[in-house]
Amino acid sequence: MSLTLAEKLSKRDLGVYLIGTTPPKEGTDDETMRGIAQKLLARLGKSEYDGMIVYDIQDESARISTPRPFPFSRTRDPREYAKVLSELNGLETVTYNSVAQGSKAEFQSWLDETVHKFDQSNLVLVGSPAASTAKMSLPEAYETTQTSATLIQLGGVSIAERHVKRGDEHLRLIEKQKQGCSYFISQAVYNPQATIDMLTAYARECREQDILPARIILTFTPCGSAKTLEFMRWLGISIPEATGYRILDAENPLLESQRICYANLRQILSAVIPLGLPLGLNIESLTNRKEEIDAAIALYRLLKARMELSMAQAQIGI
Repeated sequence: MSLTLAEKLSKRDLGVYLIGTTPPKEGTDDETMRGIAQKLLARLGKSEYDGMIVYDIQDESARISTPRPFPFSRTRDPREYAKVLSELNGLETVTYNSVAQGSKAEFQSWLDETVHKFDQSNLVLVGSPAASTAKMSLPEAYETTQTSATLIQLGGVSIAERHVKRGDEHLRLIEKQKQGCSYFISQAVYNPQATIDMLTAYARECREQDILPARIILTFTPCGSAKTLEFMRWLGISIPEATGYRILDAENPLLESQRICYANLRQILSAVIPLGLPLGLNIESLTNRKEEIDAAIALYRLLKARMELSMAQAQIGI
């Protein structure tokens, strides 16, 4: 009998491998949305993955004064797209949701609808980029989820860039665990040392507090243009200056970014696997450009093979 995604996320001796995507634009009809999902799954072909992540895209302009490189477009409800994907590929989905827009009562209703109408039970909740405008805080959403009658596998986000600035992201992860999170999905990784520092501090703190570490799912994304690079930095992804130059000056920027992601994952795995943290992998494309989506799929296959090899080697002491 095959394991559910929730079981895979909690089973420490397995890796978990996910594909990240975004819903179609707001106003897309159901038939067209289904066609978009079918096209994506056809592109994935025979790639083996445990599930998909569907992001909740929000306008983050309040977070930063710099203009958004790509215009913000509202999307269909992530739960609608997640349900379609699950119906087509037979796999469960992790669905993101920004909790800041509604009250506690509205969020409780959203939870009930998510489980009973959309058949989604693996959730990652995120707070508002502008806390002063939020109607509900992230801790309040965690508490509501924990006390809800619905059965939810709750996840959170990890941001290595925040650890570089504040030095406390590992403590935030532990606090979120205590609030119900059983796994974490990282922001896209282009600064491997920042991720290593965060995860090393996290593993150490877990040992000191006698806490079993939660699964950390590392996210990687290809970059094929100056505009994509600008957007990634606007989102808060830490990309060292030399790394940006390597991508932009390469004859094939997409291929160069894939090489960089592969080297970054190898560096992270070398440092982190001995710490005993359960890991996972998520690959996403930050744009809807065909070339970058195809590159993301190729990158997924490459990095999945690398992670599986490293985990197998660790099991036999190589």
